[in-house]
This record gives sequence, C-alpha cells and structure tokens, in this order.
Amino acid sequence: MTTASTGVRASDTAPGLNARARVQKFGTFLSNMVMPNIGAFIAWGLITSLFIKVGWLNLLAGGNLPTDGWVAALGGWGSHLVDGKEVAYTGIVGPMITYLLPVLIGYTGGRMTYTERAMRGGVVGAIATFGVIAGTSIPMFMGAMIMGPLGGWSMKKIDSIWDGKIKPGFEMLVDNFSAGIWGLILAVFGFFALSPIVTAVATAAGAAVGFLVKSGLLPLTSIFIEPAKVLFLNNAINHGVLTPLGLAESQATGQSILFLLEANPGPGLGLLLAYMFFGKGTAKASASGAAIIHFIGGIHEIYFPYVLMKPIMILATIAGGMTGVLMNVMFNGGLRAPAAPGSIIAVYTSSTPQGILGVTISWIAAAAVAFVVGAFLLRISKDDSEGDLSKATADMEALKGKKSSISSALTGGVATLTHPVKNVVFACDAGMGSSAMGASILRKKIHDAGFKDVKVVNQAIANLTDSYDIIVTHKDLATRAAPLVPSAKMFTVDNFMGSPVYDDVVATVQAVNSAPVEAAPAASAAPTKKKSLDAGLLPREAVKLGQIAVSKDDAIRQAGSLLVALGASDPSYTDGMLAREQQVSTFMGNGVAIPHGTNESRGAIKKTQLAFLQFPQGIDWNGKTCYVAIPIASNSDEHVGILSALAGVLADKDKAQRLATTTSVDEVLDLLTPED
Repeated sequence: MTTASTGVRASDTAPGLNARARVQKFGTFLSNMVMPNIGAFIAWGLITSLFIKVGWLNLLAGGNLPTDGWVAALGGWGSHLVDGKEVAYTGIVGPMITYLLPVLIGYTGGRMTYTERAMRGGVVGAIATFGVIAGTSIPMFMGAMIMGPLGGWSMKKIDSIWDGKIKPGFEMLVDNFSAGIWGLILAVFGFFALSPIVTAVATAAGAAVGFLVKSGLLPLTSIFIEPAKVLFLNNAINHGVLTPLGLAESQATGQSILFLLEANPGPGLGLLLAYMFFGKGTAKASASGAAIIHFIGGIHEIYFPYVLMKPIMILATIAGGMTGVLMNVMFNGGLRAPAAPGSIIAVYTSSTPQGILGVTISWIAAAAVAFVVGAFLLRISKDDSEGDLSKATADMEALKGKKSSISSALTGGVATLTHPVKNVVFACDAGMGSSAMGASILRKKIHDAGFKDVKVVNQAIANLTDSYDIIVTHKDLATRAAPLVPSAKMFTVDNFMGSPVYDDVVATVQAVNSAPVEAAPAASAAPTKKKSLDAGLLPREAVKLGQIAVSKDDAIRQAGSLLVALGASDPSYTDGMLAREQQVSTFMGNGVAIPHGTNESRGAIKKTQLAFLQFPQGIDWNGKTCYVAIPIASNSDEHVGILSALAGVLADKDKAQRLATTTSVDEVLDLLTPED
C-alpha cells in the first residue's frame, strides 16, 4: 500500500469508499462495545447450558435432578421451602442476561465515548442503560448500545462547560453530583421514552427473523453476510443486530440459530481446503496454516485475501454459508450465546444439548459444499498464474482501513510502517509514572530531530485504542498491549530513562516521514523565565535526604508514608504502589525510581503531590541500584506536565548523580524545579 505524495488517499475522494468506511467505523464501534464483554456472554452461556432444566447436567442425570438442589437453584427452575411456603428459585441465568450483560455493554460504550475520563463516562453510561433496562421486559442490548455511548458522550459535553472554571477544592463535589444528576436524567429518559421505542424495534426485527425462518428463507441471508464479511461490514450486522436478537431468542427458547449466521467456521474452512488441494503457488502453500488459524483460532479474516485474489470464490463461501444455515434450520441447530471469536472451540462451548447435532452437521456440510464449489471454480479458472496473495492481503487491509494483525501469517513477512508516523503512544499499566516519563523523553528526541508534528502521548494499557502508528512499552507489558494496537509498530524497553530503543523509534520516524518541520523563527525578545515545576508540588518538607531502606518494598512504604503525612493520599495508596511494582518495575534508570499506584488505587489520592527520598547507600530495585525515589500521587493528567519537567533532569546522568549524593535540600529543589 502506498500513499500519494499529496497526502490525499483514494478513500478520501471516492464517495462509495467513504460510505463503506463509515459503515465499517460504525460496525467497529458496535463491535468494540460487545467484544470486551464476550467473556461475560460465554460465562452466561455456560451457566445456562449446564444448569437450566434442559441443560447438560440434568440431561446427563436422566432428568432426575432434585428441584430443590443446587443445580435447580442456579438454573432458576426449581423451588424450595421458606417458612413452610414454596418459593421459586430466581437463579442467575435471568438476572445475568437482563441486568449484567446490558449494563456491561452500556458501561463499555460510555468509556469509549469519553476516553479522557473513561471510568466517569462508563459509570454514567451504565446508569443511563439501567433506566432503559428497567423500562422493558426483554433483554435490552439495543438500548444499552444507545444509552451507554449517549451517557459517556453527553457527560463529556457537560464537563466541557465548566472545565477549568471550578474553584480548587470543589472538583470532586461537582464531578460526583453532576454525574449523579445527569445519570438520573438519562435513566428517566431511558425508562419512559426509549424503552418503548427499542422494544418495538426489537419486536419487529424478531418478527422479521421469525418470518424468514418459517418461510425457509433464512439461508438466503448468506448472500449478504458472506460478502459483507470480506468487506469488513459484518460487525455492523453481527454485533448490531444478530447478537442482540439472538440473545433475546436464546432466553426465550434456550438457543438461537442467529449466532451461527456469521460465525460458522465451515464456509471459510471449505474455501481454504479447496486452495490446499487445487490452488497454486503461495496461496496453496499458505492455505493449510490459514485453515488452522481460521478453524481453531477463529480469526475469519485470514481467508479474506483468498477471496479477494479470485473474487469469484465468494460463491464458494456463499454456497457453504447457505448450506450451514439450512442444516441448522432442518436439524434445530443453534447456540446458547455468541461464538466469539468464530472458533470451532467457541462454537461447541456455546452449543446446547438439543442443538449440538445440528451445529455439527451445519459446519461439516458448510465446509463440504464450500470445498466442492471452491475446487470446481479453481479447476475451471483460466488464470494459470499463482495469484498475488501479497497484493490481495494489501487489498484486504485497504478494505479494513488498517494494518491486519494476521497479514504476516499469510505472506511470511514482518509488518512494517508504510505511511508517515503521526501518533506515538508510550503505554504502561497505569499510564501515570513510567509512561509519562518515557513519553516526555521520547517526545523531546523526536521533536529535536525536527518532527514537531508527531504527537507523542502516554496512556494506560487498559485505555489503548488502535489509533496509533507506533507504541512503546515495557517488555513485560508487550503481550498485553499488542492485541489492543494491532495496527501499530511496537518497540519494547527495559530502561525508561536512557533506552537506546528511543533512538530506534526516531530512526523509524525519519525513515517513513517526509522532511522535518522547519523550526519557527526565534522571537526577538527573550521569554520571561519561570519555574518549570510548581513549588507547591514539591515543598521542602517533601524532601527527605540520607534515608535508609532495607529493601525496595521498605523504600516504597517509606514513600507512601511520606505522601500520607503530606496529606496527599490515604494509607491504602501504599498498597497500590506495592501492587504496581509487582506488575512492572518503576525503576527509570540513572539510579532513579518513580513509585506510583495502580489505576485502581487512584481513589485513595487526595491531591497531586511529589515527594523525594534519597537513599545514599543504594537499594536493590529488581537487580538495579536505586538511590533516589520520587513517589507520585495524581488522580488526573496533571502529573504529565510534572514528569515532563522532571524528565530532562533525571535523564542527565550528572544531575542524577548530584541528586543521589547531595546533602542540601535547596540543591534538590533547584535541580528538580529549574527555570525554563
């Protein structure tokens, strides 16, 4: 894939492609609300498959399990005596699908639309979602997909009204009451206004699906679904319509065929088998590995390039898809919950006793038909060339709108950047100390190289989105971060202060970006000098010299106690600092550590504060020798500027050495709060 020198892409000028991109974006948005919560859907599916009256456990017991036993209690189909009266079990199946799953979706949608304060957006989204849940008698997944994002987005807009205008000391009061009041308003709106509308829409959609089933027309949906998958439009259909309708049907009847309209791995398996036996060149050689990834791993997009390479092959997947749907209709196949990813393992995990035969026949028949049709099309093909799989993969990425995480599995290559770098993220667990410090150093290096238009930010791994060109993170966090940013080129470090990897990042930017941005002319008048760090953030009483610690944990406890004494945090924040250290070391390099808490411990912070503890004798900090600990307490993004001010000092070995050996508090303050 190449980018024109003008910076204008074909997708920016072609109306059809723009429309497709907008639908893809919408589908991805819907998918991103559902996919993080698939574990909860699977848990609900397993619970129902095991514990309901027609579930596996009662089936294996010959239907003789006691109605007052623990299986019946969990499944909600039995009863027990309470004060001599028969009381029906509630179970956990109904409450989970009625309350838990929609609230999770609403919370996720709120987080997604208020990324700057994700938890706040999530909470308001969850409150708003609960209003629409309480106003209806059906599982309110569509309502959650509306109210969750609406809650986060509207809260963001409301917060912007008084951003920077709240007097110090009243921020928490305003934040909590504004979220509570606005959540109340949205919940009432959802209860009275949205619930009837969404209920009517869901009922109509369910009736339409019922009509297709009764009329024998449901297999025809594959004519639209299979091409939509290759064009990456399936998320809008699958997670926006099929999953909510499928869950409602599953609650009512015990399973739903709708979960297998898109997720059935049979059609893709059959297509890849056809290439294995009748393909040519790279396509034939790579098809076996792709089949394993598709069928076992559930990554369906791996077969898309094989269709794009020979578009007529879409007929094979359509034929296979229609066959699979028909078999499910004929043999009562269906799943209890969504199969995501579309792995055969996920399919059988969500299968029900009454549906497992149909499910098995459906994927085998779908694979067989797709194989036969695909083999026939390959045999009659007049194109004797082996097919350009690399080009087809690039075409797939163009359709997807980003780099594919599985492209290297097809082409055998290593993903490289083929477009200018605009956004770089430095990620750590909490997005507080390590990443902010690393981002500050890296930002300076990139900007000093002349690329001032490249944005370098820090972020918590939990809040990462696939919107960055380059990600830098600690080597121990790479496996957690990589799936969240599949389009980014990753660099890993083990030394935040002086890692040579930063130079590799700069070299990458130089290789793919255009000429450096010209520096602005210097102003004629010298700027007024000011302190780069507010003295209130590091007062004299926060500086402790000549301290002794027997271990890293002892030093962290001393640092936590100092923050408590300064009124910056509750004692529980120290536990968060210790927990953070267990995840990834906060040692920065040059003898300096920046201990800070986890995301979960931010609630124990009372105000933004720095402290300084000097250990002249040195402490073993995960195999490194630490002489200076600078603990941080911050529950906002204010600390980013703080660390930017400190980064230049702590990266300087001479200054770091002076901090480790000085006996003067004034020298510490002068070094850490220099004039700009």
